[in-house]
Amino acid sequence: MATLTYVYADSTAVLGPLATYAEPHAYDLCSRHSARLTAPLGWEIIRLEISEPPAPGPDDLVALADAVREAAREVPEAAPRVQGRRGHLRVLRSTDQ
Repeated sequence: MATLTYVYADSTAVLGPLATYAEPHAYDLCSRHSARLTAPLGWEIIRLEISEPPAPGPDDLVALADAVREAAREVPEAAPRVQGRRGHLRVLRSTDQ
């Protein structure tokens, strides 16, 4: 994966690591397309080194486990109770009672 950015004034395209935030003129490309990228005549392509992301470490796994535990603690809202039905319409009773 790589992010493509460009500068029209300099006729330059830059292909580098995935961007960490969205830019209006940046495009994320898969490995296949980033490897085959060509530029128009007169343009220069600058290819920055793209390293593999590090493998998840113990801290990452602990953070993931904590997030899962926190999500499991949240109490889902009760589904509304159907009071009556007429054709395709339903009457729902308020849960505030």
